Amino acid sequence: MTGQLLSLLTPLALLLFVGFADLCLASVEEDEDNYMQEMLTRERYNQVRMPEKSISSTANAQGEPKQKPARKMPKGEMGNDKKTDKIPDSTKPVKTPNRKIMKNKKSTLKESNIISEGVAEFNSMTEECPPIGLETLKIDDFQLHASSTKRYGLGAHRGRLNIQAGLYEDDLYDGAWCAGRDDPLQWLEVDARRLTKFTGVVTQGRSSLWSSDWVTSYKVMISNDSHTWITLKNDSADLIFSANREKEIPVRNIFPLPVVARYIRVNPRSWFYGGSICMRAEILGCPLPDPNNYYHRRNEVITTDDLDFRHHSYKEMRQLMKVVNEMCPNITRIYNIGKSQNGLKLYAIEISDNPGEHEVGEPEFRYTAGAHGNEVLGRELLLLLMQFMCLEYLSGNQRIRHLVEETRIHLLPSVNPDGYEKAFEAGSELSGWSLGRWTNDGIDIHHNFPDLNSVLWEAEAKKWIPRKMFNHHIPTPEWYLSNNASVALETRALIAWMEKMPFVLGGNLQGGELVVTFPYDRTRSQGVTREQTPTPDDHVFRWLAFSYASTHRLMTDASRRVCHTEDFAKEDGTINGASWHTAAGSMNDFSYLHTNCFELSMYVGCDKFPHESELPEEWENNRESLLVFMEQVHRGIKGVVRDLQGRGIANAIISVEGIGHDVRTAADGDYWRLLNPGEYRVTARAEGYSLTTKKCEVGYAIGASRCDFTIGRSNLFRIREIMEKHNKQPIRLPVRQLQAQRPRERRVGT
Repeated sequence: MTGQLLSLLTPLALLLFVGFADLCLASVEEDEDNYMQEMLTRERYNQVRMPEKSISSTANAQGEPKQKPARKMPKGEMGNDKKTDKIPDSTKPVKTPNRKIMKNKKSTLKESNIISEGVAEFNSMTEECPPIGLETLKIDDFQLHASSTKRYGLGAHRGRLNIQAGLYEDDLYDGAWCAGRDDPLQWLEVDARRLTKFTGVVTQGRSSLWSSDWVTSYKVMISNDSHTWITLKNDSADLIFSANREKEIPVRNIFPLPVVARYIRVNPRSWFYGGSICMRAEILGCPLPDPNNYYHRRNEVITTDDLDFRHHSYKEMRQLMKVVNEMCPNITRIYNIGKSQNGLKLYAIEISDNPGEHEVGEPEFRYTAGAHGNEVLGRELLLLLMQFMCLEYLSGNQRIRHLVEETRIHLLPSVNPDGYEKAFEAGSELSGWSLGRWTNDGIDIHHNFPDLNSVLWEAEAKKWIPRKMFNHHIPTPEWYLSNNASVALETRALIAWMEKMPFVLGGNLQGGELVVTFPYDRTRSQGVTREQTPTPDDHVFRWLAFSYASTHRLMTDASRRVCHTEDFAKEDGTINGASWHTAAGSMNDFSYLHTNCFELSMYVGCDKFPHESELPEEWENNRESLLVFMEQVHRGIKGVVRDLQGRGIANAIISVEGIGHDVRTAADGDYWRLLNPGEYRVTARAEGYSLTTKKCEVGYAIGASRCDFTIGRSNLFRIREIMEKHNKQPIRLPVRQLQAQRPRERRVGT
């Protein structure tokens, strides 16, 4: 039967076998690492027996593989495509035409093992492979090479899928690899640094506002020593893959059969007329086991958390939330804050020791994700956080128990489920940079809030604060509340939620970068696109941002490669939003100016939609940061403002001397004011009450300092109350009018 398997080798497999054998003999002077890799390659090709397959069934006339739906398979579905349907089940007894053979048990067992090993090896060779890491930066710049480049900013290191160009496309940060010459001899090369089973290539054109450059077809070549190259073939002819028809939509080509090598080249054969050879790419491949490869073992990140590491559809997300709620019914509650344009409910999960109830003195925290539907990593991180907190609470983790018992936590994983479903259907490699970013009616939710910055700054210029307007809780403009305003249903639901819950601190998870941004997000100077625009609480915001960035595995790493154009590691992984790019009506600015909540944006990964296989590492990158940031809600001062009878006073104003931004008490009179360590003079006042000031001290340890206030009625309010009780005229009446009324009052009395 091994002879039958041998006879099924395809011409392509035979060619690769002979080629790799030649490679092993041709490089006598290579170093030991290359020599070992070549020997392993030769041994693998001697052992693996490929059943015959028709290349025409997997490639069209031009050599382009048929495109399958791009959604990635969840666990348990890998390898169940049509290519492997005809593979026999190795667990069933093998039927033989001659029953006498069954008498020889040893020979039968040996032959059956050979078949099982061959089938298992073939299954491993035909399984779907993830990206090797051009987009996620696992492949570093030194692993990328090219035949030529136009300039440094268009070098091989910029040939990464979905990489974005700078606004001005300068010499350092352009949007693709572009060849120095436009001819069919150009190539982009990737060194995987170990034997890898390559299964496909994904390509894009150049990211540019000013140029139109993309490749329309290409060949693929492989090598073990980067000197001798083998071109993938369709029978005896070179295999030519159809590529892009425009510059942004990714195109994926799957090889008719996987190939094993260390190096791979993409060789453009044709390109857009009037443009140049420019390309962004990702390589699909599975690294082969190699205990001698210390480079990858040293850099491997492994999680010990037993969580559901996969991408979830809307229904799967809802089911997972239900499972967590059933596992931890005493500390979780599922609710929805509204609906999307397509009618999908915006589900949130609450984690608290008393779910569904606001406890006096307990701060409320929120994480949101998925405002841009294609920025999927944040959504999955919140689903992982939800599972993690439930499991750790049940296992008795004291840190998690303290967080749950002292904080009311709200997680909203998918603010824009309509957009997510579009990106999810396309898949991680084919969703591109913007598919699913907006709502169904084309609105960017994160920048769909009312612009309260302009209202505040205009009032400050006219010196209306605090006489005519407060420096906080700025009301929403009337035009924004009208039905004709371009406001998404999802945004209205968010605003109603933010107004209902007394949130203290919040973070919205986004993607495509590695940085934490803090308000303001809009520049104060008109017509300026980048400008430091700090809030009165700038020092607090900088600390909050740093608390997340400094505990992230990569954000503050000065040696890491920039995602696109900005080196945020120089700023400790944080930046003022307006100094990055101005944006009016952001969720962060609105939250700060309209409510008590301090809101920041966490850009949690260079890849907006990482492959499923990347989720465990991304969880390890962000897990500690997610927990540390939540704990910051307990930094500063907290307390209750009461009247002389001990009743809580709602809507009382808490002012801190030297900070031009106040907060207000919740319905029960409790408040929280985020502050850095130090001594502060704090004043509590409310309408109809006399103000009270006291000194409050904030320490360095986590845990808000208690600073309660008891305030009595003001003299003016008591006079008004007494006079109204006895049906007297208000004290505000002019003196002359009061004197004129006194004779009439005497006559009525007599």
